[in-house]
Amino acid sequence: MRCVKCRNLDTKVIDSRLVEDGRSIRRRRECEACGARFTTFERVEFISFMVTKSDGRKDVYDRSKVQRSLMKAFNKRTVDHAKIEQAINELENEWAQNKKGITSKRIGKDILSKLRDIDEVAYIRYASIYNNFDSAERFAEFIREELG
Repeated sequence: MRCVKCRNLDTKVIDSRLVEDGRSIRRRRECEACGARFTTFERVEFISFMVTKSDGRKDVYDRSKVQRSLMKAFNKRTVDHAKIEQAINELENEWAQNKKGITSKRIGKDILSKLRDIDEVAYIRYASIYNNFDSAERFAEFIREELG
């Protein structure tokens, strides 16, 4: 593992801990050249699965796309990042069970369902993009229906 400060390849692990209910390992590392300390995470890579887009194209699932979309929804919100990671892990486990792949619409709906339990504002932000409202009135109607 390269040092984040000096890019040296010689680093040593000074502490390891299980996180995310044992699904990941958090490691504290120290560079043997400059002494900088940094944290790395190891996670089992999920079996890749295909995502069918609304136009019929198929792509390999990309976790970073889900993470980016969630970070946009949580922009300037106080959020426990562990909750977001846990939600993504749970969804990926569910999606990977489907041997035929998953649709992008299902991914969006499942993310919305998780967001509703974590943060209402992030839920509304994500829904506004996912549902592509054509007017402010339709958006307000959605909020009234969903949040009462």
